[in-house]
Amino acid sequence: MKIVSSLFSLSRLSRLSRRTALAAAVLGATALTGCYVVPVQPNHPPVTSTVYVTPAVPASTTFAARLYPANDLARGYGMVGAVVTNDMNGRGTFTTNINGESFTGEATRIAGSSTREGVANGSGSRGNYISCRYQMNSSTLGTGQCRLSNGAEFTMHVGG
Repeated sequence: MKIVSSLFSLSRLSRLSRRTALAAAVLGATALTGCYVVPVQPNHPPVTSTVYVTPAVPASTTFAARLYPANDLARGYGMVGAVVTNDMNGRGTFTTNINGESFTGEATRIAGSSTREGVANGSGSRGNYISCRYQMNSSTLGTGQCRLSNGAEFTMHVGG
């Protein structure tokens, strides 16, 4: 009987040892899954990278423009205010209100102009139109002339 009980204990111990060994192996493998080896002295040169930075897009700039009467037809309107918004890429918008009529259009620099010339045109809410030609003396100041479809002429001052 003693031999049977010894065999039973040995068999039980053997099973327990196998389970313990298996658990230790699984635990060890699990513990090492998040680990990696880092060389103390790398055998290759350090990796360099180039970062390209795109310059910020310039914000648009808004200028006040004043249209002063230049003939008898325009004198009846008096001095007129206008707004020119420059998108900083040679284009922009042009708006004004003359005698209760809203004019909206576009301002564009003339390509290749060494004197920074441009044109501004707008159509009115009542079917009239305005056409202007201007020259920028600096990045914020300019002068020009405007003509309404009825013949009224104005001298334009931009900025300042």
